Amino acid sequence: MRGDTGFPRADAENDFQRARRRQVLSRLAAWLRREPDDVNITLPFHEVVEALGMVGEKRLGLCTVRLDSIVGSVDRTRDFDRRFRPTSARVRARWERLAVAQRRGEAVPPVELYRVGDLHFVQDGHHRVSVAHALGLEVIDAYVTEVLTRVAAHGIRHRGDLIVKDYRRLFLERVPLGGRARAAVALSDPWDYAELGEHVEAWGFRLMQDEGRFLDRASVAARWYAEEYVPVVEMLRQADLVGDRTETEAYLWVAAERYRLIRTHRWDPDVMTTLRARR
Repeated sequence: MRGDTGFPRADAENDFQRARRRQVLSRLAAWLRREPDDVNITLPFHEVVEALGMVGEKRLGLCTVRLDSIVGSVDRTRDFDRRFRPTSARVRARWERLAVAQRRGEAVPPVELYRVGDLHFVQDGHHRVSVAHALGLEVIDAYVTEVLTRVAAHGIRHRGDLIVKDYRRLFLERVPLGGRARAAVALSDPWDYAELGEHVEAWGFRLMQDEGRFLDRASVAARWYAEEYVPVVEMLRQADLVGDRTETEAYLWVAAERYRLIRTHRWDPDVMTTLRARR
């Protein structure tokens, strides 16, 4: 126990004051570093699930969960920050009651969490999670419900990351890639997913015109990846045109430049030479 003097109530009061002080200092530090406003905000569960696209859920029962994996909340995003430090004195009375009980060794019921990927969101037990953090614990007992989503939660650090995930989800609805292709196509700027979606659909339209038959979205996506994306990315690597971008960002750039400069949809060494000279 941190700050254990032998007087649970006094120690609980000190715990709360220390947690509040750290929350204020963290907010000040973020402001001084000019970090985005959402860096220390608790992630909202419903926004995360909406961005990723919910497929289903299943009960996992009682689990032991690392506290540092609990990053969000179902409905109390304003009472605690990202590390579940209280953001005001409004929660103090209940918080200190729980801290006293914890320090006295009284039984504390498990919290209830939703799991999305490796992240956890509190459905019930915000104060218990906050107290556990303040007391320096690393794990907590929880009843966990896993939420399955169309897009993986990997890479979400703060609220702004949800924009990228949301646009990626919409892109994958338009271009339903699977397996290795799904993981390989990645962009940093969320707006680029809309541009890439338009590009793939246009490529698919030209393909259907050439072959004189209808192809569904999944077929277009698979053929675009195999017949267009993979060969072009390989040429980009050989021509040293990827640079510090992702391969998908490099592909999107040269596809646009190719048409703007050369007015063609073909790919060959002459096209790559021209593009390399213009980069």
